[in-house]
Amino acid sequence: MDLIHNLATGFGVAFTFTNLLYCLIGCILGTLIGVLPGIGPVATIAMLLPATYALPPVSALIMLAGIYYGAQYGGSTTAILVNLPGESSSVVTCIDGYQMARQGRAGPALAAAGLGSFFAGCVGTLILAAFAPPLTELAFKFGPAEYFSLMVLGLIGAVVLASGSLIKAVAMIVLGLLLGIVGTDVNSGVARYSFDIPELTDGIGFVVIAMGVFGYGEIIGNLSQPDDEREVFTHKVKGLWPTKDDFKRMMPAVLRGTALGSALGILPGGGALLASFASYALEKKIRMKPGEVPFGKGNIRGVASPESANNAGAQTSFIPLLTLGIPPNAVMALMVGAMTIHNIQPGPQVMTSNPELFWGLIASMWIGNAMLIILNLPLIGMWIKLLTVPYKFLFPAIVLFCAIGVYSTNNNTFDVWMVAAFGFIGYLFIKLRTEPAPLLLGFILGPMMEENLRRALLLSRGAWSVFVTRPLSAGLLVAAAMLLGIVLLPAIKAKREEAFVEE
Repeated sequence: MDLIHNLATGFGVAFTFTNLLYCLIGCILGTLIGVLPGIGPVATIAMLLPATYALPPVSALIMLAGIYYGAQYGGSTTAILVNLPGESSSVVTCIDGYQMARQGRAGPALAAAGLGSFFAGCVGTLILAAFAPPLTELAFKFGPAEYFSLMVLGLIGAVVLASGSLIKAVAMIVLGLLLGIVGTDVNSGVARYSFDIPELTDGIGFVVIAMGVFGYGEIIGNLSQPDDEREVFTHKVKGLWPTKDDFKRMMPAVLRGTALGSALGILPGGGALLASFASYALEKKIRMKPGEVPFGKGNIRGVASPESANNAGAQTSFIPLLTLGIPPNAVMALMVGAMTIHNIQPGPQVMTSNPELFWGLIASMWIGNAMLIILNLPLIGMWIKLLTVPYKFLFPAIVLFCAIGVYSTNNNTFDVWMVAAFGFIGYLFIKLRTEPAPLLLGFILGPMMEENLRRALLLSRGAWSVFVTRPLSAGLLVAAAMLLGIVLLPAIKAKREEAFVEE
């Protein structure tokens, strides 16, 4: 009964004109940046963070959440129509989705992606609504030692689930931790790693790093690609709805993708990306029925399952953020930044001290998923037109928007130059094939880890044993050690590398 009452409160908040408007804006922006290859939700949310200053906290978070799960929908459009994943979690959708488009079945492929995403999004939101309150009760039992151990587990999870080399992922985490401790030490009041630059005594701004590495870095990376590599969609979209046989094949795949995505979305560093890869691998393992199209040749299960998984993962990745205050991926780290801007401390107290925000955000996700079905299926023609806009017209507008946004945060030109510097660093990461998401997690969690480490040692009078004598803390550290041990096993390491090289 409490759940129904809380959801009624949430829908009361979400169904105001202002919040409906910002939910719609978020969904449109999310679909738009999902459709345009090279501009992901991380870059877009980073660019829009300064703009949320002027909005009420609930409206700001509803809009940013809409951008995130909207991008999961939009990313499938380019993956299917032009074989270009608009979003990283749509990479595997290209494999069978584009083949269906070449066979004149782009309509059923897009419908399978849209309907699967809608179902998975709704289920993921239901799981969030059902499991968040008990997890919040558990979070209140956490002391400084437990939080420190949980963050260690989170960082190791981010390393394990990051695509590419383990060594590069560790390097990104360490770099993030180091950047996080730049500024004035809270306890002693001494400036650390500021190199006598007055602007660095307050630390490096979160928006500066996010906008530089993900915004400018992506732009420079895209500009380095020749124009002729951009494929223009030429296939005609006939008939929108899948056939009866398509529905029979895709429904079990949607259910499997939703279940897998819901579970993996909660894991640190995994979220929608890992969910889509894992669900596609699972579908390939399941025995094919007579007359079914092989995978890689236009199998509708290869579209429905990954799209369901990445949307379910996108919704459930809010669980660790809203209950424990721990961001499981780069987008959730940005959401922490958005909450901090509005003086909201992410964690278990959000539900008790600000229930309108908590339940309003959850209710808005159902509304947003319904809006996305309306936006994506009937307006496919409009999204196809957007694919023909030359990138040379898009990038100056994005650069200008970023510069204005970051300057307006502190009215400081130093931040604009810092964004440019981090943009160059972001481009280097692209060239080195290094995923920068762990850096953002390290940057967010670093200061929180240091604070909880010091607090735990202060309460235990300097006894390091506090981390292993408290059962919850010891359990989390054992889980972290086991996770690290398992991933270093040669067989698991090879499988992990193989999972992220699905072409």
